[in-house]
Amino acid sequence: MKKILLLLLVAFGGFANAQYVVNYKKIADTYFENKDYYAASTFYKKALKITGDSTQAVLPYGKERKSGTDEKVIEDYEGSIFNLAESSRLYREFNEAEKYYGVAITFTNTRFRKALFYYAESLRANKKFTQAITSFQDYIKKNPGDIFVKDAEKEIESCKFAMEEMRFPRMVQVKKLPSNVNGLGSNYAPLKINNEFYFTSSRPITIAGKKDIVKTEAGEVQVSTKSNPFINNIYTTKSELSATDISVKMMDINFPKNMEVAAASFTPDGNTAYFTVWADKGNYSIYSSKKTGDKWTNPLPLGLEVNSKDFNASQPFVTSDGRYLLFSSDRSGGYGKFDIWFCTLREDGTLGQPVNLGGSINTEDDERAPYYNVLTKKLLFSTDGRIGLGGLDFFEAEGDLINWTKPKNLGFPFNSSKDDIYFTAADEKGTKGYISSDRESSCCLEIFEVKKEFFTVSGILSDCKTKKPLPDANVTLSNVEGEQKMTTVLDGKYEFKVDSKRPIKLTFAKDNYFAISKNYAYEELAKADTLIYRDYCLSPFKLGIPIVLDNVYYEFDSADLTEPSKKVLDFLVPIMEDNTEMEIELGAHTDNVGTDEYNLVLSNKRAQSCVDYLVSKGIAASRMTSKGYGESVPVAPNTIGYGKKKKDNPVGRAKNRRTEFKVTKK
Repeated sequence: MKKILLLLLVAFGGFANAQYVVNYKKIADTYFENKDYYAASTFYKKALKITGDSTQAVLPYGKERKSGTDEKVIEDYEGSIFNLAESSRLYREFNEAEKYYGVAITFTNTRFRKALFYYAESLRANKKFTQAITSFQDYIKKNPGDIFVKDAEKEIESCKFAMEEMRFPRMVQVKKLPSNVNGLGSNYAPLKINNEFYFTSSRPITIAGKKDIVKTEAGEVQVSTKSNPFINNIYTTKSELSATDISVKMMDINFPKNMEVAAASFTPDGNTAYFTVWADKGNYSIYSSKKTGDKWTNPLPLGLEVNSKDFNASQPFVTSDGRYLLFSSDRSGGYGKFDIWFCTLREDGTLGQPVNLGGSINTEDDERAPYYNVLTKKLLFSTDGRIGLGGLDFFEAEGDLINWTKPKNLGFPFNSSKDDIYFTAADEKGTKGYISSDRESSCCLEIFEVKKEFFTVSGILSDCKTKKPLPDANVTLSNVEGEQKMTTVLDGKYEFKVDSKRPIKLTFAKDNYFAISKNYAYEELAKADTLIYRDYCLSPFKLGIPIVLDNVYYEFDSADLTEPSKKVLDFLVPIMEDNTEMEIELGAHTDNVGTDEYNLVLSNKRAQSCVDYLVSKGIAASRMTSKGYGESVPVAPNTIGYGKKKKDNPVGRAKNRRTEFKVTKK
């Protein structure tokens, strides 16, 4: 980038004799000040002589502007590059923004120090996460104490989160709706109710717009537009959305003149509509209209419970039971910028006082576009205030409008590295629906159909001894996102649904049984289709009752474990790992060959050998004790017969030479 900038500045002399026909920079500045960023970017490119096939910018100033100092020329050039980058970012054209911020980060004027932050943000939006992390880190290093440092730190964590999400994508189908819906301009805020589909669009409509006149040094330039792509209106269709030809029309409501409208919501009977209304440079407010017969009444603003001249209210959502109106607002009393609030919606249409959804949902940044399912008690909303893939991300929380679980990011591909906002369900449980996203667009929101799919992990849990199904056992599925828990019933069946094939761990536990854990790696899950079925069993035990470890042998007349015996003791390792609070005693027994004293010493050494081996496998010594019993606790006769007929019993002595363990603490 430094090389490009040097070429641009050296090229200045080559344009010294250029003459202006139009002062494109002044036109661009006018559009930029009026927040018409698409038009501003167009004229900044003209001013900088950037064409469609050009990769470099050139100084635009001709002889008439050369009367100023070279510093002024460079300042205007750098300001144009920076504003071009800003315009590209603000109308969400991040490929262009990345390119021009890449030039602006070479400028030494501190006025442009934020270019590095926005350059990193553009890299993130363009899925260049590793480069974005490096650039955010550079920004933090160069600007310690800057107010953007906290945002940069959050962006770094979001990039790491995004890379992990893309390694293990969620089981979600995402499909863009046909072009009749996704026309020119932005298309967003989908809503399906009573077999009708509503959405907002800023698609061009023919208008008799006045010409914009911009004064320049060379005279006056008229910029005329035959259509305005920035007028937002609500559209509707009854067509099947998968059809190739969809009939779309503007909603038949007499909306206020010179106002834009968006994001419709309806009461369950479909007879009252709520929507966002705003004028250029004015506040956002929520209006409503009632349907009488086939006609809609003139929309009127809601009362002070929702609207005020001192703050914005937008994105209304009426719950399917008609009891609550949720909305997004930057009114006072919130946690940050835009928060989500709700009002009780009474039967007569009046509203209760606004209630903030609380700090579990709202952050110091923006929370937008609420959707609440009264059946599942799940809230979907968009926010840029939490770790996500970038921009606005969808989050989900469960609650009753007052108490909430911790919001969960819905992951990739439900979310993207750009803005994802507005969800509406197409089925009762919200597993199908529609969203708005600019993931496939260079500038604008588009509408996508989404369908959640799930991977099932199930099986039967039984008693290892009786082989019968085991009820009242606690089964837990855990992964990096958290835990799901259930308790088995009489059939012993367990079942979980997960929305991605990232590694999971299953834990089975029941009183007086050894708990077990089973891990499933990504590779194993990836090979399965939509189901993994595994049966497991739990082994019973009683506190203080010994359990024989069969085939634990020692070298002759020694406490040294044989290699096959070590493999038997390995059986205890997962039991100790899966039952982290459990403590055990390792006990060794001998037959009656030798003196009592000798056998007691030998058995103590053998029991300690077992403890030492398990310590070598990572089991804490504090959880184990060793005890030698010698020949004092036989389980079979060492001899058979009586008196002169007494003789050796090799089978019995073999049973007595044993190693046991017993649980001393659960």
